Amino acid sequence: MKIVVLAGGISTERDVSLVTGSMIYKALKKTGEHQLMLLDVYLGYEGDIGGIFDEDKDWSEGFGRISEINPDISAVKALRKDNPNCIVGPNVIEICKQADIVFLALHGQNGEDGKIQAMFDLLDIKYTGTDYLSSALAMDKAISKELFNKYDIPTAKGIVVNGLAEAQKAAAEWEDFPCIVKVNAGGSSVGVYKADSRRGLEEALKAALALENRVIIEQYIDGREFSVGVIDGKALPIIEIAPKVGFYDYKNKYQAGSTVETCPAELGEDIAKKMQSCAEAVFKVLRLQTYARMDFRMDREGSFYCLEANTLPGMTPTSLLPQEAAVIGMSFEELCRKIIEISMEKYK
Repeated sequence: MKIVVLAGGISTERDVSLVTGSMIYKALKKTGEHQLMLLDVYLGYEGDIGGIFDEDKDWSEGFGRISEINPDISAVKALRKDNPNCIVGPNVIEICKQADIVFLALHGQNGEDGKIQAMFDLLDIKYTGTDYLSSALAMDKAISKELFNKYDIPTAKGIVVNGLAEAQKAAAEWEDFPCIVKVNAGGSSVGVYKADSRRGLEEALKAALALENRVIIEQYIDGREFSVGVIDGKALPIIEIAPKVGFYDYKNKYQAGSTVETCPAELGEDIAKKMQSCAEAVFKVLRLQTYARMDFRMDREGSFYCLEANTLPGMTPTSLLPQEAAVIGMSFEELCRKIIEISMEKYK
């Protein structure tokens, strides 16, 4: 097949997406089964696209790495020669139309929120992962929380605030410390802050509102953190995440050696099955397709809470889903192949 691995973009998760895309591209290239191209959705490609899939070239060379801080999006935009406000770069659509399927390696806004998926649906371009509607539902943490509550999915208590005035009122009234502040539509722990006091909450809200106008204040679940991948509706083994310092923020997620990850997690069989069943229930409640990853916290009494669903989970050297798949004997190459296989099924 002709496959475009589509990564990059201009979300705060750009760097993660670039590495995810590079890893997927290399894994698929290793199989020798496909004609491949790795493409940055924002920067696009300005050369001749005729016969581009026949080029003998390593498209991953110098494609990107993850730094300890968020990417400088203004610097990325400065690289665009044409229309820097457009999220789709030169020749992206034309190249994707040539492909049999586009492997989405995008994260965050304008990639994981359903916009690219909706555009591809309109243009009859096949892509991996879930559809535009379920992408949008999962990306919006406030809507996800509403659905979790409606369908009895255990989730942390929280409130949604819109803008500075609501945030100031909420900061004055919130009583449960420590707490978590996070942007409504972010990911990779970008825009997530832990506040231990009212002053800390005010500062966290200010930082979050600088990224997005809709923010969630949420109960902090003191205890352990887990993640459960789901492929085609079936849960994978659970992985536990234990940062060596602080909590599971952007740096701890993507800098090798910052976090201890244990898979399968050391849990009793009964609680493990319940958490896996909950992950599968979230998959159904959010109308997800193909694959996803659900994040959980467990308190000191053993009760667990689903925080959110990731519809395009990371596929970097330190990512969780590939580690979970490896426990059941599925290599990274096989995981990528499986995602393509399941994704193609929805088009039959």
